[in-house]
Amino acid sequence: MKAVIQRVSRASVAIDGQIHGKIDKGLLILLGVSEDDTAEDVIYLADKCTGLRIFTDENDKMNLSAADIGGGLLVISQFTLYGDCRRGKRPSFIRAARPEKAIPLYEAFLSRCRETGIHVECGEFGADMAVELVNDGPVTIIMDTEEMKSSKK
Repeated sequence: MKAVIQRVSRASVAIDGQIHGKIDKGLLILLGVSEDDTAEDVIYLADKCTGLRIFTDENDKMNLSAADIGGGLLVISQFTLYGDCRRGKRPSFIRAARPEKAIPLYEAFLSRCRETGIHVECGEFGADMAVELVNDGPVTIIMDTEEMKSSKK
């Protein structure tokens, strides 16, 4: 499972010109699910994202999480995070999970994040979405559960 996490002062997602989800200060999370991902990856990544301390405290140090600042999460499914560009000029998405696997894991990720009490908005899986954001900092973090698990060994 991969996530691109951006600290934002605001973010929104529109579908067919209508706002589907929006947050003020918080995190925009672009979430990709691979064929190899499991419920364990969901728990691990959701807990990492919701606890990520990238908001500044009174000493201007990145020491606060979205929950600490009363921020929200906007989670957008994005299979293109698994685009493989090593060969040719057209990405291969063979590692991205098919919808029948990806949707339940995406929904489980949303549920796990909501269990923390953080306000969570989302896009619509598989929809053509227009995402707008104001990156605060800019601060952008990339997480990959495969890499994170292999670094524990």
